[in-house]
Amino acid sequence: MSANIAEMERRRAAARAGGGQKRIDAQHAKGKLTARERLSILLDEGSFEEVGMYVEHNCVDFGMPDTVIPGDGVVTGSGTINGRLVYVYAQDFTVFGGAVSERHAMKICKIMDAAMKVGAPVIGLNDSGGARIQEGVASLGGYTEIFQRNVLASGVVPQLSLIMGPCAGGAVYSPAMTDFIFMVKDSSYMFVTGPDVVKTVTNEIVTQEELGGAVTHSTKTSVADLALENDIEALLTARDLIDYLPLSNRSFAHGGGVPERPSSDPYDRIEESLDTLIPANANQPYDMHEVVRKVLDEGEFFEIQPGHAANIIVGFGRVEGRTVGVVANQPMVLAGVLDINASKKAARFVRFCDAFDIPILTFVDVPGFLPGTAQEYGGIIKHGAKLLFAYAEATVPKITVITRKAYGGAYCVMSSKHLRGDLNYSWPTGEIAVMGAKGAVEIIFRQDLGDPEKIAERTAEYEDRFANPFVAASKGFIDEVIHPRNTRRRIALGLRKLRNKQLANPWKKHDNIPL
Repeated sequence: MSANIAEMERRRAAARAGGGQKRIDAQHAKGKLTARERLSILLDEGSFEEVGMYVEHNCVDFGMPDTVIPGDGVVTGSGTINGRLVYVYAQDFTVFGGAVSERHAMKICKIMDAAMKVGAPVIGLNDSGGARIQEGVASLGGYTEIFQRNVLASGVVPQLSLIMGPCAGGAVYSPAMTDFIFMVKDSSYMFVTGPDVVKTVTNEIVTQEELGGAVTHSTKTSVADLALENDIEALLTARDLIDYLPLSNRSFAHGGGVPERPSSDPYDRIEESLDTLIPANANQPYDMHEVVRKVLDEGEFFEIQPGHAANIIVGFGRVEGRTVGVVANQPMVLAGVLDINASKKAARFVRFCDAFDIPILTFVDVPGFLPGTAQEYGGIIKHGAKLLFAYAEATVPKITVITRKAYGGAYCVMSSKHLRGDLNYSWPTGEIAVMGAKGAVEIIFRQDLGDPEKIAERTAEYEDRFANPFVAASKGFIDEVIHPRNTRRRIALGLRKLRNKQLANPWKKHDNIPL
């Protein structure tokens, strides 16, 4: 028996050694942690249970039988984050550069299948040179098996990808189908074709960082949600995010439902500063972050994609200890206007919240959709429709607060009463109309354009009539005009009422969102 145990320990030690000390040192020299070091930071201490430690590749070509390392370049298993179950895989760059073989992919698939069975998030730590070329199509088949599971898991369990090294070619499509992607500055990149191929095909000269680095993807492309400074910050931020998310879409069963955290922040806390937040000048901006943070528990807000389409704010917070999703126009950026990027960013977030039964709070100060040929030629009609579609489709509790402008089609889109908003509030400063007074008067009273006095009089008349929330309230489109200071209390009470909300969409195989 003792010999068997010794053999087991020997094999375990070989697996834990990965590609050997020299390669581990090379990983550290790049400012990167090893796969096992990363898991020790991500998961609660002592909670990781590994599976597949002894798995080896089955490649017989190009001398591969002479190089066999147990685990085959990926560490897989499960553990807990603040006591809640998660399934994980961490690619090991010290073993074959983290390249994906058929068996490597099989290990990842096994983890994803287990997560689906029990209803728990999947977190992938990506650090891989791509498909293992020596295996040819078998490696590609393995990748595709992972892709298939990403799709089946979508909307069933949360999926988070941490890009902590190279991720290129077909490898990028697994993270792209997950719910959230975090990248590490200066040590991770994602692209379909690298700088050398780009130079050959299009003659463009570009660095890896410019083409697919963390900053590029978290600002320009929106592929990544956050760009973190280093491995440790990325892993600790992942722990924070998982704290907000339900384990699966099986609400209140099998550990599902939004998580609750004890909070000492009173639900009826009065925020008098909100009464004076909106500037007297309608064209002067203010920071919507202030509204969001003053409404949420302890002012804590986990923002998603802060560096991309900053004219709209999305992220997670808590009210009475329970997770909520927040969508808010940001008057500080492009006056809070909706454009292509903002519409896509918010639509994807709304659909995530709806898939996992997370209530949606919407704060509205939107002058309309961004005009111009660039937007029209870029397909603002179809992209704007994504946000409209997402809100209309959502059956979770939806509470909307209009703080200032809500004009035209943008009023309709931003979780209006007409899109099955449950509670639609406005501050007294709300302006709900088809358009601003100046534009409206120039259309309605076109014949008076030559008379500045008349136009000024008509503008004042239009503002008195429509630049307020009371016309919409008189029609029942606004449930109540509320004191800004009471916004938190109104939202907290609303969420309590809506906790057992039931609403179903008509049966369908799936919808056909305007992609």
